[in-house]
Amino acid sequence: MEGKKFSVIKGGGITSPAGFKAAGICAGLKKSGKTDMALIFSETPAKAAAAFTTCLFAAAPVVLGRETLKKNSHISAVIVNSGNANACTGKNGLKNARKMAELTSKQLGVKPSAVLVSSTGRIGVQMPMGKIETGIKKACSSLSANGGHDSALAIMTTDTCPKEISVSLDVSGRKVTIGGMTKGSGMIAPGMQTVPHATMLAYVTTDAVINAKFLNKCLAEGTDKSFNRITVDGDMSTNDTLVILANGKAGNREIKSGSKDGANFKQALFHVLENLAKAIVLDGEGVTKFVTIKVLNAHSEKDATLCAKSIANSLLCKTAWFGGDPNWGRVMCAAGYSGASFNPDKVCLFYDNIPVVKNGQDAGTAESVLSNVVRNKSFTITLNLKSGKESTEVWTGDISYKYVKINADYHT
Repeated sequence: MEGKKFSVIKGGGITSPAGFKAAGICAGLKKSGKTDMALIFSETPAKAAAAFTTCLFAAAPVVLGRETLKKNSHISAVIVNSGNANACTGKNGLKNARKMAELTSKQLGVKPSAVLVSSTGRIGVQMPMGKIETGIKKACSSLSANGGHDSALAIMTTDTCPKEISVSLDVSGRKVTIGGMTKGSGMIAPGMQTVPHATMLAYVTTDAVINAKFLNKCLAEGTDKSFNRITVDGDMSTNDTLVILANGKAGNREIKSGSKDGANFKQALFHVLENLAKAIVLDGEGVTKFVTIKVLNAHSEKDATLCAKSIANSLLCKTAWFGGDPNWGRVMCAAGYSGASFNPDKVCLFYDNIPVVKNGQDAGTAESVLSNVVRNKSFTITLNLKSGKESTEVWTGDISYKYVKINADYHT
């Protein structure tokens, strides 16, 4: 990134910022016996901001999280389980989510309202609260400043690898650190909204002293520039959650909107969010290609987004990419039914920088040249609508045989 004001910390993660501890343990929720419960803890209450799924079938932890953050803006801990989504579980599911917060708060000596809960896994299954209670006790006793990697492992479901990052920057002469982790491989098409006003879960910590309103603003903007730009299979989850905690341990001058420090912090935070979001696509279920979809010069931002996501989610496009087929007709078709407003006779299409369509018609590039592009592990598809000045970018992948197998077998 040109002119970046931050540096990436090698091997960093959720506990890189000062004052944070984490744990990742096995509570017995997964048949595999792998770790399945994570805990993030701030030694001092942290300012919190969050974004949650817009799915109407929001999971119980999402419902509870929205409720908690409307009443309390300071959070001490986040308890996360994998192997069970606690979604479509009714009043009992919400009761169990509250119980998870209460059990965690009791072990840590904080109020239940200072604990957020997240879950991921199978939908429609009630939580095995005996295992949950035992797991929470174990997680609380396992907290460590070196527990970040274990927690990143514990939140995985169909993921093939943990996804972590940490960066640092100078703020008024003090070192400020931002750390993050995420999980997600399938059922990925987040459309999250900020608060107040298998699955993608993301957690970010920072030791920065930062204005609460600015923190919320950063999260809202950062979500739209990262997680809301990815799609693996077009399916939004019941549990999508992004949480950021800022505990102020760095002791810097308060970061505010409109300041140089604020701009630098946003740049660093957005790098963390974008890195984590792209890591989800790269680890998408069965994904063999990373595809960037750019839509330029749309009439409106809405039109640009409609068009880009229509292409990114098209099964015909995604299977063509898997097969190394440059079939640009599928791209044009997806743009045409997207609902975006544009003149098809003006549209130009490029694979990387190679012209494919000019003014709505074949640009004359040999198919063998285009095939070489889509056979790459990573490539960019750019659609210039020539209808306005708005543009957007979406990150996606292909759909392979392996994706079908993973999701056909997932329930077993």
